[in-house]
Amino acid sequence: MSAGGPVLGRVGIWAGDSDGYPAAGLRAAAAAVEELGYGALWFAETAGREAMAQAAILLSATRRITVAAGMTDIYARDAVTTAAARRTLAEAFPGRFLLGLWESHPSLAEEVRGHRFRPAQEAVRSYLDALDAAPFGPSAGTGPPGHLLAALDVGMLRLAAERTRGANVLGMPVEHTRRARAALGPDRLLAVTQLCVLGPDRSRTAGPARATAAAALPNRRALLDDLGHREVDALGERLVDAIVAHGDAGAIARRVHEHLDAGADHVSLHLVTATPHVPPVREWEQLAGYLPV
Repeated sequence: MSAGGPVLGRVGIWAGDSDGYPAAGLRAAAAAVEELGYGALWFAETAGREAMAQAAILLSATRRITVAAGMTDIYARDAVTTAAARRTLAEAFPGRFLLGLWESHPSLAEEVRGHRFRPAQEAVRSYLDALDAAPFGPSAGTGPPGHLLAALDVGMLRLAAERTRGANVLGMPVEHTRRARAALGPDRLLAVTQLCVLGPDRSRTAGPARATAAAALPNRRALLDDLGHREVDALGERLVDAIVAHGDAGAIARRVHEHLDAGADHVSLHLVTATPHVPPVREWEQLAGYLPV
């Protein structure tokens, strides 16, 4: 793992549904994740809460845990504003905020935010240039930058290795983790986010796992095909199992260890439930007993 920046630990929680929690529930969920011993609390920015404001809420509700804005939309604010916000949070909560940049989607960039969507690597590279040059950016140093990129394809992973602390990969099989480590090299941070459905046995989690895998397909078809998963849209059992860890806590823990063995430095768990507006604290607690938190 690359040096510098907040410490993540081995396992964290990806609060993918956090925009649906009321503010009081969001703070309570953050405190619970910290109390359970997880190393980091991750969230994404889409069309819900603004990322830097949400990070401040989470940091204020906790004392030790790293808060990672894992998918901060580059179209949501200019690079000078991002640099200033990151510096503000770093000063207020030293060593606890991690910024992850995301290239967004055309619909979000154009229809929601009113920008012209640009090719992903071109847009991210330009944003990194502006972030590095921002007058309110981080102080100069000899180590790698403190931010990372949300990345799936090899090109974005290589850009992460070239320009940032590393990458976070969301919703991909263990085979992809091995390729991501090779693309990043040995000295960059590789965090992966594992989609999971927790239940007493696989017969009861198979249906929700298939629905979760289907929702993940649009940005991953070509990558999954390249990994040897043919007829991706058919969503066969092998493909669903590769994308979504499901079953009891032991099964999900085994998948975490597989990612770590494949080269991941950190694994965050995106637990999908039937009640996305309710923080799954009980399930997080159940998983914590099986994991190296």
